[in-house]
Amino acid sequence: MEARQKQEMKPLRMQTVGEEEVNEGIGCCGWLLVFFSFLLTLLTLPLSIWMCIKIVKEYERAIIFRLGRILPGGAKGPGLFFVLPCTDSFVKVDMRTISFDIPPQEVLTKDSVTVSVDGVVYYRVQNATLAVANITNADAATRLLAQTTLRNVLGTKNLSEILSDREEIAHSMQSTLDDATDAWGIKVERVEIKDVKLPLQLQRAMAAEAEASREARAKVIAAEGEMNASRALKEASMVIAESPSAIQLRYLQTLNTIAAEKNSTIIFPLPIDMLQGFMGSRK
Repeated sequence: MEARQKQEMKPLRMQTVGEEEVNEGIGCCGWLLVFFSFLLTLLTLPLSIWMCIKIVKEYERAIIFRLGRILPGGAKGPGLFFVLPCTDSFVKVDMRTISFDIPPQEVLTKDSVTVSVDGVVYYRVQNATLAVANITNADAATRLLAQTTLRNVLGTKNLSEILSDREEIAHSMQSTLDDATDAWGIKVERVEIKDVKLPLQLQRAMAAEAEASREARAKVIAAEGEMNASRALKEASMVIAESPSAIQLRYLQTLNTIAAEKNSTIIFPLPIDMLQGFMGSRK
Protein backbone atom coordinates (compact mmCIF):
# COMPACT_ATOMS: atom_id res chain seq x y z
CA MET A 1 0.00 0.00 0.00
CA GLU A 2 2.85 2.39 0.86
CA ALA A 3 4.61 1.61 -2.42
CA ARG A 4 1.43 2.44 -4.33
CA GLN A 5 1.09 5.77 -2.51
CA LYS A 6 4.70 6.63 -3.37
CA GLN A 7 4.05 5.89 -7.03
CA GLU A 8 0.98 8.15 -7.01
CA MET A 9 2.82 10.97 -5.24
CA LYS A 10 5.86 10.88 -7.51
CA PRO A 11 4.24 12.57 -10.58
CA LEU A 12 2.86 15.31 -8.34
CA ARG A 13 6.34 15.96 -6.92
CA MET A 14 7.80 16.11 -10.41
CA GLN A 15 5.20 18.74 -11.28
CA THR A 16 5.53 20.97 -8.22
CA VAL A 17 9.30 20.86 -7.78
CA GLY A 18 10.17 20.32 -11.41
CA GLU A 19 12.84 22.99 -11.17
CA GLU A 20 15.01 20.90 -8.85
CA GLU A 21 14.49 17.76 -10.91
CA VAL A 22 15.43 19.51 -14.16
CA ASN A 23 18.53 21.15 -12.75
CA GLU A 24 20.19 17.99 -11.48
CA GLY A 25 23.45 17.01 -13.18
CA ILE A 26 24.59 19.47 -15.83
CA GLY A 27 27.87 17.54 -15.92
CA CYS A 28 31.51 18.54 -15.78
CA CYS A 29 31.43 19.88 -19.33
CA GLY A 30 28.50 22.08 -18.42
CA TRP A 31 30.24 23.53 -15.39
CA LEU A 32 33.32 24.12 -17.50
CA LEU A 33 31.30 26.10 -20.03
CA VAL A 34 29.72 28.11 -17.24
CA PHE A 35 33.17 28.89 -15.82
CA PHE A 36 34.49 30.09 -19.18
CA SER A 37 31.38 32.19 -19.73
CA PHE A 38 31.78 33.81 -16.33
CA LEU A 39 35.46 34.38 -16.98
CA LEU A 40 34.67 35.99 -20.34
CA THR A 41 32.23 38.27 -18.62
CA LEU A 42 34.87 39.38 -16.13
CA LEU A 43 37.46 39.99 -18.84
CA THR A 44 35.12 42.13 -20.93
CA LEU A 45 33.88 44.32 -18.09
CA PRO A 46 32.36 46.90 -18.12
CA LEU A 47 31.03 46.28 -21.63
CA SER A 48 29.64 42.85 -20.78
CA ILE A 49 27.61 44.22 -17.91
CA TRP A 50 25.01 45.52 -20.38
CA MET A 51 24.55 41.99 -21.73
CA CYS A 52 24.34 40.34 -18.31
CA ILE A 53 21.93 42.55 -16.43
CA LYS A 54 18.27 42.24 -17.44
CA ILE A 55 15.13 43.90 -16.11
CA VAL A 56 11.59 42.61 -15.90
CA LYS A 57 8.57 44.72 -14.98
CA GLU A 58 6.35 44.37 -11.94
CA TYR A 59 3.82 42.20 -13.76
CA GLU A 60 6.43 39.98 -15.48
CA ARG A 61 8.57 37.04 -14.43
CA ALA A 62 11.68 35.61 -16.12
CA ILE A 63 12.46 31.91 -16.47
CA ILE A 64 16.25 31.48 -16.89
CA PHE A 65 17.66 28.51 -18.81
CA ARG A 66 21.32 27.60 -18.25
CA LEU A 67 22.57 25.15 -20.86
CA GLY A 68 18.92 24.32 -21.57
CA ARG A 69 18.02 23.66 -17.92
CA ILE A 70 15.88 25.83 -15.68
CA LEU A 71 17.86 27.44 -12.88
CA PRO A 72 16.90 26.56 -9.27
CA GLY A 73 14.80 29.08 -7.43
CA GLY A 74 12.00 29.42 -9.93
CA ALA A 75 11.04 32.56 -11.79
CA LYS A 76 13.06 35.74 -11.36
CA GLY A 77 11.68 39.22 -10.93
CA PRO A 78 10.37 41.76 -10.79
CA GLY A 79 13.43 44.00 -11.08
CA LEU A 80 17.04 43.19 -11.97
CA PHE A 81 18.53 39.75 -12.51
CA PHE A 82 21.85 38.47 -13.85
CA VAL A 83 22.45 36.11 -16.81
CA LEU A 84 25.62 34.83 -18.42
CA PRO A 85 25.92 35.93 -22.05
CA CYS A 86 26.90 32.59 -23.60
CA THR A 87 25.23 29.88 -21.56
CA ASP A 88 22.03 31.51 -20.30
CA SER A 89 18.77 32.44 -21.97
CA PHE A 90 15.49 33.57 -20.48
CA VAL A 91 11.78 33.73 -21.29
CA LYS A 92 9.48 36.48 -20.04
CA VAL A 93 6.03 35.51 -18.77
CA ASP A 94 3.21 38.03 -18.31
CA MET A 95 1.45 37.46 -14.97
CA ARG A 96 -1.50 39.81 -15.61
CA THR A 97 -5.05 38.62 -16.17
CA ILE A 98 -5.70 37.93 -19.86
CA SER A 99 -9.13 37.86 -21.49
CA PHE A 100 -10.16 36.42 -24.84
CA ASP A 101 -13.39 35.82 -26.70
CA ILE A 102 -14.54 32.32 -27.48
CA PRO A 103 -15.58 32.30 -31.17
CA PRO A 104 -19.25 31.43 -31.83
CA GLN A 105 -19.64 27.67 -31.60
CA GLU A 106 -22.37 25.73 -33.42
CA VAL A 107 -23.71 23.41 -30.72
CA LEU A 108 -26.33 20.67 -30.95
CA THR A 109 -28.25 20.70 -27.68
CA LYS A 110 -29.66 17.70 -25.86
CA ASP A 111 -33.10 18.27 -27.41
CA SER A 112 -31.61 18.37 -30.96
CA VAL A 113 -31.64 22.16 -31.46
CA THR A 114 -28.72 23.87 -33.18
CA VAL A 115 -27.62 27.09 -31.48
CA SER A 116 -24.63 29.40 -31.84
CA VAL A 117 -23.02 30.32 -28.50
CA ASP A 118 -20.00 32.50 -27.72
CA GLY A 119 -18.36 33.57 -24.48
CA VAL A 120 -15.38 35.19 -22.80
CA VAL A 121 -12.69 33.72 -20.54
CA TYR A 122 -10.45 35.48 -18.02
CA TYR A 123 -7.28 33.72 -16.89
CA ARG A 124 -3.79 34.45 -15.57
CA VAL A 125 -0.48 32.63 -15.24
CA GLN A 126 -0.20 31.32 -11.68
CA ASN A 127 3.09 29.43 -12.03
CA ALA A 128 5.45 30.86 -14.63
CA THR A 129 7.77 27.84 -14.57
CA LEU A 130 5.00 25.36 -15.40
CA ALA A 131 3.61 27.68 -18.08
CA VAL A 132 6.97 27.62 -19.87
CA ALA A 133 8.20 24.09 -19.19
CA ASN A 134 5.00 22.02 -19.43
CA ILE A 135 3.36 23.39 -22.58
CA THR A 136 4.48 24.98 -25.83
CA ASN A 137 1.97 27.84 -25.94
CA ALA A 138 -0.23 28.21 -22.88
CA ASP A 139 -2.37 30.96 -24.40
CA ALA A 140 -3.24 29.06 -27.58
CA ALA A 141 -3.86 25.84 -25.65
CA THR A 142 -6.23 27.60 -23.24
CA ARG A 143 -8.17 29.12 -26.13
CA LEU A 144 -8.62 25.76 -27.87
CA LEU A 145 -9.57 24.04 -24.62
CA ALA A 146 -12.18 26.73 -23.90
CA GLN A 147 -13.83 26.12 -27.29
CA THR A 148 -14.03 22.35 -26.82
CA THR A 149 -15.21 22.73 -23.23
CA LEU A 150 -18.00 25.08 -24.33
CA ARG A 151 -19.24 22.56 -26.90
CA ASN A 152 -19.01 19.65 -24.46
CA VAL A 153 -20.87 21.41 -21.66
CA LEU A 154 -23.66 22.80 -23.86
CA GLY A 155 -24.12 19.43 -25.56
CA THR A 156 -25.53 18.04 -22.30
CA LYS A 157 -28.09 20.85 -21.81
CA ASN A 158 -31.54 21.49 -23.22
CA LEU A 159 -32.36 24.74 -24.99
CA SER A 160 -34.39 26.01 -22.03
CA GLU A 161 -31.49 25.27 -19.65
CA ILE A 162 -29.03 27.13 -21.89
CA LEU A 163 -31.28 30.19 -21.98
CA SER A 164 -32.06 30.24 -18.25
CA ASP A 165 -29.01 28.72 -16.49
CA ARG A 166 -26.13 30.74 -17.94
CA GLU A 167 -24.47 31.27 -14.56
CA GLU A 168 -24.48 27.54 -13.81
CA ILE A 169 -23.02 26.74 -17.24
CA ALA A 170 -20.32 29.39 -16.81
CA HIS A 171 -19.40 28.02 -13.38
CA SER A 172 -19.21 24.47 -14.74
CA MET A 173 -16.95 25.62 -17.58
CA GLN A 174 -14.71 27.51 -15.17
CA SER A 175 -14.26 24.45 -12.94
CA THR A 176 -13.48 22.19 -15.91
CA LEU A 177 -11.00 24.64 -17.45
CA ASP A 178 -9.31 25.32 -14.12
CA ASP A 179 -8.76 21.62 -13.46
CA ALA A 180 -7.44 21.00 -16.98
CA THR A 181 -5.03 23.97 -17.00
CA ASP A 182 -3.68 23.45 -13.48
CA ALA A 183 -0.77 21.39 -14.84
CA TRP A 184 0.13 24.32 -17.13
CA GLY A 185 0.32 26.83 -14.30
CA ILE A 186 -2.85 28.60 -15.53
CA LYS A 187 -5.60 29.87 -13.21
CA VAL A 188 -9.00 30.40 -14.88
CA GLU A 189 -10.65 33.21 -12.92
CA ARG A 190 -13.95 33.73 -14.73
CA VAL A 191 -16.03 32.44 -17.63
CA GLU A 192 -19.08 34.21 -19.03
CA ILE A 193 -21.61 33.23 -21.72
CA LYS A 194 -22.08 36.29 -23.94
CA ASP A 195 -24.79 35.49 -26.48
CA VAL A 196 -26.99 32.60 -27.58
CA LYS A 197 -28.17 32.88 -31.19
CA LEU A 198 -31.10 30.77 -32.33
CA PRO A 199 -32.03 29.90 -35.94
CA LEU A 200 -34.51 32.30 -37.56
CA GLN A 201 -37.19 29.65 -38.01
CA LEU A 202 -36.90 28.66 -34.35
CA GLN A 203 -37.20 32.29 -33.31
CA ARG A 204 -40.43 32.65 -35.32
CA ALA A 205 -41.84 29.45 -33.85
CA MET A 206 -41.01 30.54 -30.29
CA ALA A 207 -42.51 33.99 -30.94
CA ALA A 208 -45.73 32.43 -32.30
CA GLU A 209 -45.90 30.10 -29.31
CA ALA A 210 -45.41 32.97 -26.86
CA GLU A 211 -48.05 35.09 -28.65
CA ALA A 212 -50.58 32.26 -28.60
CA SER A 213 -49.90 31.70 -24.91
CA ARG A 214 -50.42 35.40 -24.16
CA GLU A 215 -53.69 35.46 -26.14
CA ALA A 216 -54.94 32.42 -24.27
CA ARG A 217 -54.17 34.03 -20.92
CA ALA A 218 -55.85 37.27 -22.06
CA LYS A 219 -59.04 35.39 -22.99
CA VAL A 220 -59.08 33.61 -19.65
CA ILE A 221 -58.61 36.88 -17.78
CA ALA A 222 -61.36 38.57 -19.83
CA ALA A 223 -63.76 35.69 -19.13
CA GLU A 224 -63.02 35.87 -15.42
CA GLY A 225 -63.65 39.63 -15.51
CA GLU A 226 -67.02 39.16 -17.22
CA MET A 227 -67.98 36.54 -14.68
CA ASN A 228 -67.05 38.78 -11.74
CA ALA A 229 -68.86 41.75 -13.35
CA SER A 230 -72.04 39.73 -13.85
CA ARG A 231 -71.96 38.59 -10.24
CA ALA A 232 -71.51 42.20 -9.10
CA LEU A 233 -74.43 43.37 -11.28
CA LYS A 234 -76.62 40.62 -9.89
CA GLU A 235 -75.83 41.66 -6.32
CA ALA A 236 -76.44 45.33 -7.23
CA SER A 237 -79.83 44.54 -8.75
CA MET A 238 -80.80 42.63 -5.63
CA VAL A 239 -79.87 45.60 -3.43
CA ILE A 240 -81.81 48.05 -5.66
CA ALA A 241 -84.85 45.76 -5.67
CA GLU A 242 -84.94 45.79 -1.88
CA SER A 243 -85.12 49.65 -1.73
CA PRO A 244 -87.57 51.51 -4.05
CA SER A 245 -85.78 54.84 -3.51
CA ALA A 246 -82.50 53.34 -4.74
CA ILE A 247 -83.82 53.33 -8.31
CA GLN A 248 -84.60 57.06 -8.07
CA LEU A 249 -81.13 57.83 -6.67
CA ARG A 250 -79.47 55.78 -9.36
CA TYR A 251 -81.53 57.57 -12.01
CA LEU A 252 -80.50 60.99 -10.71
CA GLN A 253 -76.85 59.94 -10.49
CA THR A 254 -76.93 58.86 -14.13
CA LEU A 255 -78.42 62.22 -15.16
CA ASN A 256 -75.69 64.05 -13.23
CA THR A 257 -72.98 62.05 -14.94
CA ILE A 258 -74.40 62.69 -18.42
CA ALA A 259 -74.91 66.40 -17.75
CA ALA A 260 -71.28 66.85 -16.61
CA GLU A 261 -70.02 65.98 -20.08
CA LYS A 262 -69.87 68.75 -22.69
CA ASN A 263 -71.90 67.32 -25.52
CA SER A 264 -75.04 68.06 -27.48
CA THR A 265 -77.13 65.39 -25.84
CA ILE A 266 -80.64 66.58 -24.84
CA ILE A 267 -82.21 64.75 -21.92
CA PHE A 268 -85.90 64.73 -21.07
CA PRO A 269 -86.25 63.41 -17.55
CA LEU A 270 -89.41 61.49 -16.80
CA PRO A 271 -90.94 61.06 -13.41
CA ILE A 272 -89.94 57.82 -11.82
CA ASP A 273 -93.58 57.22 -10.84
CA MET A 274 -94.50 56.98 -14.52
CA LEU A 275 -91.84 54.36 -15.03
CA GLN A 276 -93.08 52.42 -12.03
CA GLY A 277 -96.54 52.51 -13.61
CA PHE A 278 -95.21 50.86 -16.74
CA MET A 279 -93.31 48.33 -14.71
CA GLY A 280 -96.44 47.58 -12.67
CA SER A 281 -98.55 47.06 -15.82
CA ARG A 282 -96.00 44.60 -17.13
CA LYS A 283 -96.23 42.60 -14.00
